[in-house]
Amino acid sequence: MSASTSATLRHDWSLAEVKALFVQPFNDLLFQAQTVHRAHFNANRVQVSTLLSIKTGACPEDCKYCPQSGHYNTGLEKEKLMEVQKVLEEAARAKAIGSTRFCMGAAWKHPSAKDMPYVLKMVEGVKAMGLETCMTLGRLDQEQTEALAKAGLDYYNHNLDTSPEFYGSIITTRTYSERLQTLAYVRESGMKICSGGILGMGESLDDRANLLIQLANLPEHPESVPINMLVKVAGTPLENAEDIDPFDFIRMLAVARILMPQSHVRLSAGREAMNEQMQALAFFAGANSIFYGDKLLTTANPQADKDMQLFARLGIQPEAREEHADEVHQAAIEQALVEQKSSEQFYNAAV
Repeated sequence: MSASTSATLRHDWSLAEVKALFVQPFNDLLFQAQTVHRAHFNANRVQVSTLLSIKTGACPEDCKYCPQSGHYNTGLEKEKLMEVQKVLEEAARAKAIGSTRFCMGAAWKHPSAKDMPYVLKMVEGVKAMGLETCMTLGRLDQEQTEALAKAGLDYYNHNLDTSPEFYGSIITTRTYSERLQTLAYVRESGMKICSGGILGMGESLDDRANLLIQLANLPEHPESVPINMLVKVAGTPLENAEDIDPFDFIRMLAVARILMPQSHVRLSAGREAMNEQMQALAFFAGANSIFYGDKLLTTANPQADKDMQLFARLGIQPEAREEHADEVHQAAIEQALVEQKSSEQFYNAAV
């Protein structure tokens, strides 16, 4: 299969085809992924998002990877829904360090009627700052989805996590069909979809392939596809899971890029455990989105200065919002990079 052929948008991938991509020689796979990537994106631009937990802990779901589940004792301090003003202050900080999308996550099975008005105010406030908005709140009904869309929510994150076949081994408190129904509501409302999965939970190659097939064979590809590496948290059932091979993780990114050529593939949770060389390889494999800041919901993430150092060494710049990709906005981002580079915390990699 040639790279040019795979750049065509398809929604009919078979397991045999996808497994054939996974098992081809590593250099061939990366060459194909990079060729597809360059056909649709600037290879030296990466979309930058910031993620904030707006409600932490005591989630009724039993996801075996999650420290926020109320089923496990992980020592996580439980918090109520954040005040709207505090969320907006965090969004302003995110914008100041160069993020173009602000993602808000709540540890819920689904949002309650009493919390929805506050959630909608958060969306409206962040949107008014000129940031893209994203939320992950659990399962949505059609009325809630339409309300979020009306408030100005750009993206809704609802990960499938793994394949339909392996899903029951990781989560028993919700079904795969419920996940897909929420994604359908989101798409019908006109919002964009952010949906991906997690590697390192004991899944097989078939499970990884079938996860990507579920996403790629949706009527429309998700605009954002986060690929997470399991962050093992003490107290969760997966705290002693076997480490994933770094090359297998890179293969997952590359295959996601080939299957969904126009989607942003996000290098998501687990970056704290990746060295700079692995992250650089991830960008070469077609990842072109990251979470930016000190923390992802409840787990550590490379600090903003560290990310900017790596971007500078690789010649990568943050991607501007499509709606605001004018010269003034882009100049502001590039000026922020210059200021980061000249700060005392920034070192010259050439020295």
